[in-house]
Amino acid sequence: MTADPSRDPQTARRDKRIALGILGLVGATVLIGALAPMGQSAGHKAAVLAPADDPACAEWGDGCKVCRRLETGPACSLPGIACTPGKVACLRGTGEP
Repeated sequence: MTADPSRDPQTARRDKRIALGILGLVGATVLIGALAPMGQSAGHKAAVLAPADDPACAEWGDGCKVCRRLETGPACSLPGIACTPGKVACLRGTGEP
């Protein structure tokens, strides 16, 4: 590999430091992601089931799509193109008409 006579050695050193800095940041981010605890701990379980996991909820939705519990499994509608989903809530229980 021959040196490029038009390239300034000081610029090459600065570019190398920037590249090593970026590489260090990426490595640190990956390391933090690998070592960070995932999800909730066993002592902090949710007291209320999500509507999709609650067998007493027959129909639930987020304002964009509605899901219904069928014998073959849940079936959901498709959201509209300009819909902004909200909080998922049970819309109808299993004992309701």
